Amino acid sequence: MAGQDWFEKDFYATLGVAKDADAATIKKAYRKLARTHHPDANAGKDARFKEIGEAYSVLSDPEQRKQYDTIRTMSAGGARFAPGAGSAGGAGFEDLLGNLFGGAGGPRSGQRVRYSTGGGPGGPGGPDLEDLLGGMFGGGQGFPGYGAPAGPRRGADVNATTRIGFREAVQGATVTLRSPDGGSVTARIPAGVRDGQRIRLRAKGSPGESGPGDLFITVTVEPHPVFSRTGDDLVLTLPVTFDEAALGAEVEVPTFDGTVRVKVPAGTPSGRTLRVKGRGIKTASATGDLRVNVQVVVPQRLDDDARAAVEAYAKATAGEDPRGDLMARARG
Repeated sequence: MAGQDWFEKDFYATLGVAKDADAATIKKAYRKLARTHHPDANAGKDARFKEIGEAYSVLSDPEQRKQYDTIRTMSAGGARFAPGAGSAGGAGFEDLLGNLFGGAGGPRSGQRVRYSTGGGPGGPGGPDLEDLLGGMFGGGQGFPGYGAPAGPRRGADVNATTRIGFREAVQGATVTLRSPDGGSVTARIPAGVRDGQRIRLRAKGSPGESGPGDLFITVTVEPHPVFSRTGDDLVLTLPVTFDEAALGAEVEVPTFDGTVRVKVPAGTPSGRTLRVKGRGIKTASATGDLRVNVQVVVPQRLDDDARAAVEAYAKATAGEDPRGDLMARARG
């Protein structure tokens, strides 16, 4: 992004956040604005959507944000590049270097700085200001407005959002996004992508003289009515009857690619988790499991025979008290 843009554009105002906002606040503001102004839902708002993406691409990068804040401070303060400290009407050269490199006294240790031999900024033999400013935006590209020659520039990175279903997130999906030039970009979302994850696609951003920038896609995953996830494990709740839990049973359980028979051991309490190896989310690096959380279902209505059977069971187990030591443990 051109340095002149950094002088002219207030990215904090674009996202509606304070200048001291933390990374989480900036991300939250960006995602809300991106949804509101996405061109797919708001025809004619391409320019606004692009402004939001530009602002987030700078403020979400700690190094770019630091450089941007320095440039904006210089612009707001009306700094003049005069030799010596405390020149009349402007900031001294040492002050400028202190702002740029994090301390009074000049550039960072080990940084290469070209020194002028004429009467340019900083005086004879002093650091070349154009070289310093040019370095902030990529070596050799120069800094617009200070006479430095502009070299080939890489295209800007582009931020985008997409919303996919839970099954697509587990199995992977191909999505089509609108590009900054009005065209479309096809992107492959890898299997196992998480809600809120940011995916980087190299050379899929805005075109530039020295090549395109990158495309960053923030993925929102819709919830599933049956499955949830913990890491690479899939999780579901399995309702079982009282007799299945008490006597044991083998029941059919759904998976993402079919069904599997799961053995419920006799005496399984409600809340116990049964694990099925290798039936979770498959990624390039690992395969998760299927976690089956058992939930014992209590019947809401009983007919006469069922009620008689339950009453007979109660009499047969009258000597058992599942809460026998509850009070003692509560007082301990």
